Amino acid sequence: MGLLFPTFMSMFMNAISNKVFSMAGGALPHQMRVGFPILVTMAAVALAVWAAPAAAQSSDVYMCKGANGVPEYRNGSSGGKDCKKLNLPDVVTVPGGRSSGAVTSAAKPAATSPAAFPRVDSATQRTRDGERRAVLEQELQSEESKLAGLRAEYNNGEPERQGNERNYQKYLDRTARLRDDVARSEANVASLRRELSNLKD
Repeated sequence: MGLLFPTFMSMFMNAISNKVFSMAGGALPHQMRVGFPILVTMAAVALAVWAAPAAAQSSDVYMCKGANGVPEYRNGSSGGKDCKKLNLPDVVTVPGGRSSGAVTSAAKPAATSPAAFPRVDSATQRTRDGERRAVLEQELQSEESKLAGLRAEYNNGEPERQGNERNYQKYLDRTARLRDDVARSEANVASLRRELSNLKD
């Protein structure tokens, strides 16, 4: 409110000055043509200073009793019962940003030489790769067995109808579920085979 009111008044005064100049047909003396906009600006500044205390008062928060005793928080005490002004702490603003030098130095990590990285000897690496290969092969075998079972049950989109599927929609739902399970299992098998192929012999 405190910012909008002076802005509005400045626009209003400019409109008046334009109207005065147009009514005079541009025949006003030079001093008035120069001085009038300055006068308008000074009036707008005075109104801004006058409106500042009102804006500060409107930022006060009051706690009032509302319907059924429920507390209500208002910007003013008007229209409420048993209103009490709350003593709230002032808003503290913290300047953001740091100097560009500090940001640049923080952004650059300390350079580490390759010699500082821990090295694994080839025998240890081969052992680790062998253990990983064994785990992946076991997972692949398990997933392939699961996929074979799902494909058998899916039966190329025509699974055997079960006794609790007298409602045809239930049968269609199970068929769709089986199709999704088969697709998911096929993707898992492909992923495991890819991982195995990436392992060094």
